[in-house]
Amino acid sequence: MKHRLAFAAKKLLRMGMLLLGVSLVTFLLMCASPLDPLQTNVGQTALGSMSPEQVEKLEAYWGADTPAAERYLGWLGDVLHGDFGTSLLYRQPVIEVIGERLAGSVWLMLSAWVISGVLGVTLGVISGAFRGRWADRLIRGYCLLISGTPAFWLAILLLLVFSVWLGWLPVGLAVPVGMTADAVTFLDRVRHAILPVLTLSITGVANIALHTREKMVDVLESDYVLFARARGESGLSIVMRHGLRNVVLPAITLQFASVSEIIGGSVLVEQVFSYPGLGQAAVTAGLGSDLPLLLGITVITSAIVFGGNLIADLLYGAVDPRIRKGAAKR
Repeated sequence: MKHRLAFAAKKLLRMGMLLLGVSLVTFLLMCASPLDPLQTNVGQTALGSMSPEQVEKLEAYWGADTPAAERYLGWLGDVLHGDFGTSLLYRQPVIEVIGERLAGSVWLMLSAWVISGVLGVTLGVISGAFRGRWADRLIRGYCLLISGTPAFWLAILLLLVFSVWLGWLPVGLAVPVGMTADAVTFLDRVRHAILPVLTLSITGVANIALHTREKMVDVLESDYVLFARARGESGLSIVMRHGLRNVVLPAITLQFASVSEIIGGSVLVEQVFSYPGLGQAAVTAGLGSDLPLLLGITVITSAIVFGGNLIADLLYGAVDPRIRKGAAKR
């Protein structure tokens, strides 16, 4: 137990350093952006009709008159005290804005994450078990095609087919237009989330399936599988008893590593489907020069990705006792 706590403490320390670096890089990129926050959010025509005092107030509000180092250190000091600041666009605390948008995105990304993981491992196992046959060629061809397909293009294609041409699913948004929040049912939310979840699931399958296939092929070519075949075990028994056990750890690694891909893909998918989630808020904050909100979203999503990798590392010991015993000896 002690070694696992020490391991988690080291990981959390690295997480703190990582989040610090991510926030600094994000801040520097925003400072280097050619977008002028005043012209972007107020407009050149409106600025020309304002008095110098009004322009100074706007510059103070958007932080244009504050040195970059002072702005970052001030934000970092507030974050260490639990305050992520106030969104310049929404005029609400950043935590509240992120909480509202994350509530709409979390089950969207979680559903896509689970579906892509289950399908990826299943297709990878089938492809590896039937290596060289038509099922293997079909699955590999699908994975190679999907791995080179942009998420936004696939989202537009699904939107055209199922919403515009067939009319089976809504065009976009998270709820039906013109309905109050208390009138929206669970089925309404599910119908609006089908296409975004389907897009993220399809794009997330390829990487997991291809890596699982390679691991399954290696397992089936090993000496102990050859001995099992000579002993008379059936192909299904070999795949279930020997194949799945040895692909679990790589599958866990790939599954939790795909969290970053799901979050990155949700930014594009939510824009295509006009889904009011965290990804759309990040795009709005970037284009609107809302630095506190963009920094908050970047830090929190980075913490989610790092937390997923930490969970994967901790699950290794639960899945494979050899890793747990080896860590205890060290």
